[in-house]
Amino acid sequence: MRRSLFVTLVLFTLILFAAVSYAEFKAGFAKVDITPQKPCPMWGYGARHDMLSVGTLDPLYAKALVIQAGGEKLALVGLDMGRSPTEAMMGRIRKTVKDMSGVGYLMIVGSHTHYGPVIELLDKDGMGKGRFDDAVAYAGEFERKVIDVINQAAAGKMQDVKIGWGSKEVGYNRNRHWKAEPKPLDKELAVIRIDDMSGKPFAIIVNFAAHPTSLSPEQLLFSAEYPGQMMNSVESEMSTNCMFMQGASGDMSTNKQGNDTIEAFGKVLAAEVIEVAKAIKTSVPAKPSIAGMDDRLSFPSRIDLHNPAVQALFKQAFFPELMSTIEEFPGAEIPAQLTTILLNGQLAMVGGSGEFFCTHSTRLKAQSPAEKTLFFGYCNGHDMYFPTVAATEQGGYGADPQVSWVAVGAGEQVIDKALVNIEKLTGKPIVQATK
Repeated sequence: MRRSLFVTLVLFTLILFAAVSYAEFKAGFAKVDITPQKPCPMWGYGARHDMLSVGTLDPLYAKALVIQAGGEKLALVGLDMGRSPTEAMMGRIRKTVKDMSGVGYLMIVGSHTHYGPVIELLDKDGMGKGRFDDAVAYAGEFERKVIDVINQAAAGKMQDVKIGWGSKEVGYNRNRHWKAEPKPLDKELAVIRIDDMSGKPFAIIVNFAAHPTSLSPEQLLFSAEYPGQMMNSVESEMSTNCMFMQGASGDMSTNKQGNDTIEAFGKVLAAEVIEVAKAIKTSVPAKPSIAGMDDRLSFPSRIDLHNPAVQALFKQAFFPELMSTIEEFPGAEIPAQLTTILLNGQLAMVGGSGEFFCTHSTRLKAQSPAEKTLFFGYCNGHDMYFPTVAATEQGGYGADPQVSWVAVGAGEQVIDKALVNIEKLTGKPIVQATK
């Protein structure tokens, strides 16, 4: 009788412990300076060719928020970089943080600043070795720092937190591609607020779509551009951490409305973020959980990147060593990395590895069955532009094969797959599109 009672108590304790562990909702945050300390070629403008940086206007950071829920860990990483890590880097980063910190889900997003360093150069002849050794060394250092910042956030003092989100439409972006009126826009400024248990903001995540290209292409100083200025203002005003996750900005530029400097534009955008953030009511999730899917899709290439004539043109347009970029595209196919995360059964976050046009994002959000859906571009890789079919028919920069290498319609297929993923994760049907 006593033995039976003892076994029952042990089982009850184990079940109770498992339930408590499952109900945990915790977060950790870390940031690290990733500004190159030596001159490097700069990412973003082909006209610069292989010109080296000459200093720093403002520092570049990698910021990581690691969320723990339902026995899983998700790392959201915002980079003051033109792109997210290369495919080879992503493979090593995934394995290392999984092994060291148990982080099973990653969303690493570049802000798309055009005033960051090139990270694609390799320690191989003709791909950076010899001419750009400092840049090659920096690429390795950058990868290690991304790993370190995730591990610091995951292995540091994780604390119990509450979460909430909100958004508003703002007039601070414009469509730089569409030729007719009205031009498609994604005006949403979305904010995720993470609080400690006392209600003090622990982290603010900002999702907005607009190219950080306000400075001159001739500038050779590293800069986090307007997202950096926005984050600084939010952190100062709200005494918290702030991260930026770029949206579908393939055809979105800033609409400065007279706020022409990155400092001025960053401050007016920060004011909008602060307004939204202060109105958000945070709470402990009823059922904390992290579920997700990572899909590696593949599409035919519109251009033969391995044709010597094509390579010669790209070497002339950019610079020869940067053609090491095609190491990410070994065949006649262009990959697309799609990451779909559902947090607490409510918040869907979708990441695409390239420059998606805004209509992809607005369709995703309109048809998603999740309570709230956000789209992150430049996420977990960079596979160039993903225009809409309609934008491709119009032509122009971002839609033509020179920079949009992926097959026409690939962007639509990526979004279709994301919607199917959200349908599976939520158990709710996709919202039918209205004509």
